[in-house]
Amino acid sequence: MHPALEGLIIGFALAAVLVGSEYLLLRRESVERAERFKRKVEFDDTQRRRIRSLMRFCVFIPVGFAAAFWLMFR
Repeated sequence: MHPALEGLIIGFALAAVLVGSEYLLLRRESVERAERFKRKVEFDDTQRRRIRSLMRFCVFIPVGFAAAFWLMFR
């Protein structure tokens, strides 16, 4: 397999794990806050901005990994 393709696949997997774990942690925090204040479960503005900024960062992870693998293993 070409090193850049391998890096791209690993980068996509890492980005998915980062976004998924961050979402689960923020969701748990929202559920706890909703139980504490007797409200419905929803993300506040800070949490929405946090997950959005992480998703924008994760767009560049696969490209970076592909470039790094290509430079290291060519």
